[in-house]
Amino acid sequence: MANPTTRGRGAGSPARRTLTAAARAAAKRTQRGEQTERTDGVVPERQPSGRTLLVEAPGDGWDDPPEPSPEFAEAVAAAEPAGPAESAEPAGPADAADAGDTAVRAPRPWRRPLPLALALLLLAGLVAGAVLGRQYLDGRQAGQARQQALAAARTAAPVVLSYDYRHLERDFARARTHLTGKFAEEYRRTTKAVVGPTARKYHGVVKATVAEPAGGGDPAASVVSASADRAVVLLFVNQVTRSTQVTGSRVDLNRVRMTLTRTSEGWKVSAVDAL
Repeated sequence: MANPTTRGRGAGSPARRTLTAAARAAAKRTQRGEQTERTDGVVPERQPSGRTLLVEAPGDGWDDPPEPSPEFAEAVAAAEPAGPAESAEPAGPADAADAGDTAVRAPRPWRRPLPLALALLLLAGLVAGAVLGRQYLDGRQAGQARQQALAAARTAAPVVLSYDYRHLERDFARARTHLTGKFAEEYRRTTKAVVGPTARKYHGVVKATVAEPAGGGDPAASVVSASADRAVVLLFVNQVTRSTQVTGSRVDLNRVRMTLTRTSEGWKVSAVDAL
């Protein structure tokens, strides 16, 4: 009898191939048992064992079993687990190496705050730069203040400390242009109440100059302290006084401490103290 499934060998579903192999194996075992009994000539007594059924092989061999029905194949496919089943095996050296590589590649705790540390360093550098820049600017401004305040004091001292009874109002008005703040008001009250009447009464004339070295050079004045907006200058001032109360002329050698303040109109005198 021709085998209708011969062309389908090896190309069926996994369930079909499994059933075919099992049938062939059973047929071969049965044939070997029949051949052994025939060779010995003794047919052993068969013991019934449950529901076992021995089928004698035909002379032309066993045909392949018929192909399972589509319903049976679908049932077998549905019983199989979805996806390839992989046996769980213990991690080998390769897995351990991979795990080690993963551990090495994992970010270390000390690397995480690195951006924060860089940001803090950058911030500290900016703050330090700002502080140094401010100090440099303050130092530069203080240097300029020393020069400007010193020049202003040398100019203001002869005007503020001099007067002539013949034109007191003009002299006092000129002096007030070099003054600022409370000292300007104090100077106005003093000259009006004390200095003016006395000068008129005794024909007083006072001429002040900043002392100069005998050998020539800059006037005797120096900066005691200076900042961007305030400076203290020490001056050696000579005052020559003439009046009806003095025979001839009297020369007074004075040391004057003058405080100057920066204003919108330049450096102005805000205090004068005789030492």
